[in-house]
Amino acid sequence: MNLYIQTLLLFLLSLTLSAQDDADIRLVLTKQQNAWNEGDIDGFMDHYWKSDSLRFMTKEKVTRGWKNTLERYKKGYPDKQTMGKLDFDILSVEQLANDAAIVTGHWKVTAGSEVSEGHFNLLFRKKQNRWVIVLDHTS
Repeated sequence: MNLYIQTLLLFLLSLTLSAQDDADIRLVLTKQQNAWNEGDIDGFMDHYWKSDSLRFMTKEKVTRGWKNTLERYKKGYPDKQTMGKLDFDILSVEQLANDAAIVTGHWKVTAGSEVSEGHFNLLFRKKQNRWVIVLDHTS
């Protein structure tokens, strides 16, 4: 096989892998949205990196660590009614490397007559063959 064909095949293979990674990342966000809408914060948090190095950033503060982020969510959303209905609109998924991607999107939570919404950037890393959120900047 000549070098041109080998290069082309490798390029096409990388596109296929990228498309699969894109689909896997989007599936993570769908699972998060579904868990949230079922009132399952633990299920929502299952897609974050379970590490003290996780960072969750808002305009108010930076929360470090998976456990601290889970506690923050549980304090802010103590029950299913408070959690309301979450909708994500994914604006882009950009693969940065074989094991890294950034997702930009819009979020909206409707709880009764209250509506909160904003934007997010999520840094995903592939850890143990699984895409997880390692940095969440939500505003």
